[in-house]
Amino acid sequence: MANSSITDSLFSYPRPDYAEIVVVRHGQTIWNAESKIQGHLDVELNEIGRQQARAVADKLSRGPKISGIYSSDLQRAFETAQIIASKCGELEVVKDLDLRERHKGDLQGLCHHEIAKTNPISYKALISNNEHEKIPGDGESMFELLERCKSAVLRIGKKHKGERVVVVSHGTSIEVLYKWACVNGYEGKIHNASITYFHLYDEDILTLKVWANVSHLAQI
Repeated sequence: MANSSITDSLFSYPRPDYAEIVVVRHGQTIWNAESKIQGHLDVELNEIGRQQARAVADKLSRGPKISGIYSSDLQRAFETAQIIASKCGELEVVKDLDLRERHKGDLQGLCHHEIAKTNPISYKALISNNEHEKIPGDGESMFELLERCKSAVLRIGKKHKGERVVVVSHGTSIEVLYKWACVNGYEGKIHNASITYFHLYDEDILTLKVWANVSHLAQI
């Protein structure tokens, strides 16, 4: 895996044998700033989030051609994607519900620092290492999240083999893509408006090239 400080010019040359999937976490929302759990709840970007999205757009517009932009339908992701699209050739943003954040059940709308005491059973499910454990309140397991995110990325990658595409999604969704690509381990926090680069090959092989780059956010 390349170091996140390496510039685009060193690795971003899509070839016919893979699709380059550039995965962006949405910009900051008010709830991110307040450490509230969003899940499937539809929270818009705040002004810092919009600045972050513009910084992502500026960075990606200076790189190799982008052939498509896909996004979760939740507005924090979709607005981020629209800002990127406006800077990168006025591409149409394609919504894909499978790119949504993990449904976090009855924890949605609550502050992170409260849930261990107020919702201990759900909190245990949230942090469980059992990938099949669902969060109470119609929440998803990590396995279910991986299956739907993987399905979306495979559809997108097979459509754009030999090309570069942008996918705008959410923190936990990007986490499971990392685990798909790397099998073991986890690299840590996925900041708002970070950029992660994957290559998708035939036989559903996903490789990680650069993880959660935030160099473009230095001035925000």
